[in-house]
Amino acid sequence: MLERLFRFIRDRFIRSRRLNATRLVALSFGAIILVGTLLLTLPIAARSGESQGFFTALFTATSATCVTGLVVADTALTWSPFGQAVILLMIQLGGLGFMTVITLISLAAHRRIGLSERLLIVSTLNLNELDGVVRVVRHALMGTALFELAGAALLAVRMIPRFGLFRGLWHALFHSVSAFCNAGFDLQGADSGPFSSLAGYADDPLVLLTTAALIIVGGLGFFVWEDILKNRSWKKLTLYSKLVLAITAALLIFGTVFFLLNESSNSATLGAMTAGEKGLNAFFQSATLRTAGFNVLDQGALRDDSQVMSCILMLIGGSSGSTAGGMKTVTAWVLLMVLFTGLRGRSSIVFRGRTLPTHRAVSAVTLFLMVLLLFLGGSMILTVMDGVPFLPAAFETASALGTVGLTTGLTPGLSRASQVLLILFMYTGRVGVLSFSIGFLTRPKDTLDIRYPEFSIMVG
Repeated sequence: MLERLFRFIRDRFIRSRRLNATRLVALSFGAIILVGTLLLTLPIAARSGESQGFFTALFTATSATCVTGLVVADTALTWSPFGQAVILLMIQLGGLGFMTVITLISLAAHRRIGLSERLLIVSTLNLNELDGVVRVVRHALMGTALFELAGAALLAVRMIPRFGLFRGLWHALFHSVSAFCNAGFDLQGADSGPFSSLAGYADDPLVLLTTAALIIVGGLGFFVWEDILKNRSWKKLTLYSKLVLAITAALLIFGTVFFLLNESSNSATLGAMTAGEKGLNAFFQSATLRTAGFNVLDQGALRDDSQVMSCILMLIGGSSGSTAGGMKTVTAWVLLMVLFTGLRGRSSIVFRGRTLPTHRAVSAVTLFLMVLLLFLGGSMILTVMDGVPFLPAAFETASALGTVGLTTGLTPGLSRASQVLLILFMYTGRVGVLSFSIGFLTRPKDTLDIRYPEFSIMVG
């Protein structure tokens, strides 16, 4: 069925040039959200046996497909096993991407992947070349299955004794897929209370470290996996992979140290924990801010400066071509390089004897400004419409725009208009930013080397 749908779209739109890569990304995510919404409105999808209504289904479907995790109704208490399965499927499709799933179907059917499909895969996965693209997708799918099953096996060690065999296995698989896809959906509401996430496992290293590992690996990106698998040596890795690994490690360490120092005396978060639990939970907080959305700490009880730092880390997000959202790690690095280059009075960005193309720097700055304007605008709109303080409103906006899913507790109680705004931000954060990146990757280069006269203005 999915393969026939893709063939129809390819023949009627892609090959006839009516639909480019960016529009296909937007259309595919929109189609998944629409189908998921319709399925979740069915009475069988609700635990009560009564339909939860179109809006609740739409909000949940958008959050699941855009791997965000913000919800207006607790997943375990609201949705039946059927509804939870629909949510899990949307998380998997949203995390891997429509084109990756289509490629899996084509490979299973032993069908040759054509040039148009390869070009779209390159675009949607943010790859740089066509060479070996099918191999990258095949390894990505195999790696996804391996990590998710391994994570489920480890989580089952805790879930089965707590919930029984079948329910424990389902919980373990659901949380493993949700963590790897950086979605943040959980099924702990019936056990630990509504919207409790993983708070009941704050003292469990196995659950928290397994979940954090899945989040980190899922946020590295398919290209980095392929590079590590191919070269298996730090010296042989591409510069991009080295940057992703180094920046990811730096952000994790910085976030852990920051929250450990800043929240250790806060009795509402880390203050009442032992030294080991403080370190574990500070590390998990740093990891989950990479667009995952699980929480063990009360985000509303964080100190103001901790919430500000959380917003920054949420907006940075994971890496390109991964299951994570946000501006991406290397984009943040490029912005710093632009800053340092400007402060030194240089006109070109040079790193280790190599020059970064100017259009890449412009793309990074443009993406940053776009995200910043949406973040500030959305925060102010939530503050005006619902009368909430600016910082909690900014936290919810950053969570939606960065497809994170963490909340200070505002989302379920917001007005319908504010919740619609969060839906738009979740879609923009996952689809809009991705489409923006694809647009810059696939934009044709100027064929004529035309230079116009320069003009001078005062800056600063």
